[in-house]
Amino acid sequence: MKKLLLFCNLLVVLAGCSKKTTQDLEPGLPPVTYTIVEDFENSAAKTSYVAADVSMPTGTWNLDDALVGNLDTDLKNGLKSVRLRAGKLTMNFDVTGVNMLYIKHGKFGKDANSTWQLLMSTDGGSTFTQVGSDIVEDNSSLKLDSFKVSTDAKVRFQIRKAGTTRINIDDITFKGTGDPGISFETPTPAPIDSTSTGGTPSAARGINAGPDAQPVAGDNSNSLFGNPSNATTLTPENYLLDQRYYVESYSTSRSTPNWVSWHLDATTITGAAKRQDNFAAFSGLPSAAFAVQSTSYQNSGFDRGHNVPSGDRTSSTEANSATFLMTNMIPQAPQNNQGPWEQLESYLRTKVLEGNEVYVIMGSYGSGGVGNNGSAATIAGGKIAVPSNIWKIAVIIPAGDADLSRITSTTTVVAINTPNINAVDKDWKRYRVSVRDIEKATGYNLLSNLPQSVQDVIETKVDALN
Repeated sequence: MKKLLLFCNLLVVLAGCSKKTTQDLEPGLPPVTYTIVEDFENSAAKTSYVAADVSMPTGTWNLDDALVGNLDTDLKNGLKSVRLRAGKLTMNFDVTGVNMLYIKHGKFGKDANSTWQLLMSTDGGSTFTQVGSDIVEDNSSLKLDSFKVSTDAKVRFQIRKAGTTRINIDDITFKGTGDPGISFETPTPAPIDSTSTGGTPSAARGINAGPDAQPVAGDNSNSLFGNPSNATTLTPENYLLDQRYYVESYSTSRSTPNWVSWHLDATTITGAAKRQDNFAAFSGLPSAAFAVQSTSYQNSGFDRGHNVPSGDRTSSTEANSATFLMTNMIPQAPQNNQGPWEQLESYLRTKVLEGNEVYVIMGSYGSGGVGNNGSAATIAGGKIAVPSNIWKIAVIIPAGDADLSRITSTTTVVAINTPNINAVDKDWKRYRVSVRDIEKATGYNLLSNLPQSVQDVIETKVDALN
């Protein structure tokens, strides 16, 4: 049985979990952070849709045209979840210090698609205001979404359903700082449910890197071939992020990566970690930057297109979770993402399984793509730029050591540049170009750590892939 989880992370090593709040701490210590999960496993029974208050470990919730479901057709992470029809799921209590809310959701059984809203109250439930945009429920398995909470007030939340088709709600997770203001029995510390937040998440969020993270420098490092745009932490439009499982340059005005660089070998793709799907905002950007949320692409007609794909990081839940940070995403035309791009990603992983290792750099540029809703230059109310082109280069070498020294004029270098539109050919090989072609389009200096004489050969040819 899952339990209500509270973690106290003081950024120092603690034995067990303290119930001190920020006010209780000795001067100079950083604030307590908490994670609380309502998973509905220990809720009181409710088997009808008639509105009623239900006691749960976090507090009392009102289920209006909703019940606690445990059928095989209920989507759930455990034995129970809430089944919501045309009503509301509302907290009857407040939580203090919340900065992120995570919710798992999906369609009940074979019910048709529908929509729902997340609302928040700062006046004890007298009034509620919508958080983000409407959520289109078209998921046949539980999906995790995150919502940033921008208030220091006491808050309570409500999930409001439209239409009569049913949905399931599970694992509502509160993350915040200070004393949450909820009375509960302190549980034995345990890891966060990895399907909810990807282990201890790179939460709203930095990176929780494990021993499987790539080295900072040298063989197998993510930036072995150089920094294509001379990105630094002092340049908001060319902002350097070392996410440990990959390195990137991020544009705070476009709210997308300029480029992302990573290393691929057998250890990174043959692990047991499952796809986490824990899309979430990243907190390590300059304070003035827009924090792209997991719902920011909602109804845009574009996929949340990974730069580093989930399948390239299966060595741990931490590694896979890192690929679901929204700073790793671009608005990508669905047929592009699920067509040539997926095919190329699979091709490179196949090359690894054949005994190779691969160094990859991917990026995007330009303005305007064509998704399911037609053409667009931006999404999310103009806050996220839609690129016109998406490119990737991959240096493929036999697995080994001293990698830079083994790159020669005969080394296989794959480079492609695709238009960000739905009307693309599924065969990625049709979009092969030279590295220099991409350099001319972007102004970047790719593979700059190689000797110039080697660059002048491998960057100027289009690999035949014989």
